[in-house]
Amino acid sequence: MKASRKRVAVREAREALELMARERIEWVDLHFVDVPGYLQHITIPAKNFDLDSFSAGFGKLDGSSIKGFKAIYESDMVLVPDPETLAILPWSPPERRTARMMTKIYESYGGGRFTKDSRFVAEKAEEAVRRAGFTTSYWGPEVEYFVFDKVELFPSALAARDAWAESGYRIESREAIWSRGGTNFPIRFKEGYYPAPPEDTLQDYRSEVSKILEGHFGIKIDAHHHEVATAGQCEIDMTFSPLLKAADSIVSYKFVAKVVAHLRGMIATFMPKPIFGDNASGMHVHQSLWNGKKNIFYDPDDEYAELSQLGRYYIGGLIEHSRSLAAIVAPTTNSYKRLVPGYEAPVYTAWSRANRSAGVRVPVYFKGTKVAHDTKRVEFRPPDPACNPYLAFAAQVAAGLNGIKRKIDPGDPVDENIYLLSPERRRQLGIKELPGSLTEALDELESDHGYLEDIFTADLLETFIELKREEYKQQSLRPTPYEFYLYLDI
Repeated sequence: MKASRKRVAVREAREALELMARERIEWVDLHFVDVPGYLQHITIPAKNFDLDSFSAGFGKLDGSSIKGFKAIYESDMVLVPDPETLAILPWSPPERRTARMMTKIYESYGGGRFTKDSRFVAEKAEEAVRRAGFTTSYWGPEVEYFVFDKVELFPSALAARDAWAESGYRIESREAIWSRGGTNFPIRFKEGYYPAPPEDTLQDYRSEVSKILEGHFGIKIDAHHHEVATAGQCEIDMTFSPLLKAADSIVSYKFVAKVVAHLRGMIATFMPKPIFGDNASGMHVHQSLWNGKKNIFYDPDDEYAELSQLGRYYIGGLIEHSRSLAAIVAPTTNSYKRLVPGYEAPVYTAWSRANRSAGVRVPVYFKGTKVAHDTKRVEFRPPDPACNPYLAFAAQVAAGLNGIKRKIDPGDPVDENIYLLSPERRRQLGIKELPGSLTEALDELESDHGYLEDIFTADLLETFIELKREEYKQQSLRPTPYEFYLYLDI
């Protein structure tokens, strides 16, 4: 088995080198993400690559300078390129033709894989799926984000950080209901779902991003459209794929979306809640378990949703661990400005088939057909696009597998608008509420993380919690404009 995998890796490395030569690639960007999920890179001359590069790697990484990685006294690390992720960057000029590869991160001096390498965590999650008796897990994330004409921090970014005598922000969008002197019909709050041009000003932008993702990154696109919010909320839907590839695809998606927006003089942001009073950006995650060509979640004899008993147990795991999962899938202070009632956000952890007020949903577009079998999945709705997708997917599959292992009953489905239920009725139905803040979610993760231990190492969880607690602390220290509105005359 190991020899077979090595032969495949050598073949893929040769194919990557041949493509680089044929396309006259001058430079190669080596990409990886830090613990919170921010994309990092180093650029290597293409002439420095040979077959050994894909096994020995490049000793170019100072881990002490990357958030969450290493202390200064143990900082040397190695980046090993993954030839399967080779993509040519279409915006690089002919004289500086540049390609990109994701990397695996290794300890220096012959050490093994780095335990806080997010892609390694995703690989371990795929192995956990196989150990549990399944061949593959498939993932189809719906990544929402905003494209603004301009975001201005004033009087400066430094003042915004330190909240000195003056601090604020301004969002400009030709689509926004607050736009002044624009040439477009404004989109009203919560009325941005599927409007046609000229109201939708970003169709060409989304088509360009989609074309690049398909043509250069090998990511199949199902559709793209304007989302519910005003001011340029977008969604580009990617076809489902195995866990690691799907997480890689999100990193590529965000990278391309940001660069294309920048080249058009705009700014793309995956901040969950940039606009008060309108829908935020989520990342609903569709997921399923398979054995070969058989979808384990599909049961044609189930009247409610054609969902198997194993699928129900998987949902039980997601619901059981939803409050601790929140820290990983909704990992910013801004995430909890999204997770409030009234904006299609999943505040409650019940499950249902068509009910979008539930935290877990089982889509039922088709019934009793091959299409129904092929598309049966569970949709987990709390995640947002600020998460590290490798960690978020790994944590969700760990929770789902824990539900299967322990045969956790998710309870009866709830086919009512949960937002309108009384607290007493929600208690009767056993409906939990997600944490109301990042610090509350981190408390839950500290007390409920046993289901993660086969995939996440203790040092990674400790580092993640430490980084996120510091984010919460720094955000909570600074006065906001709304506090001046409330308390200036107290």
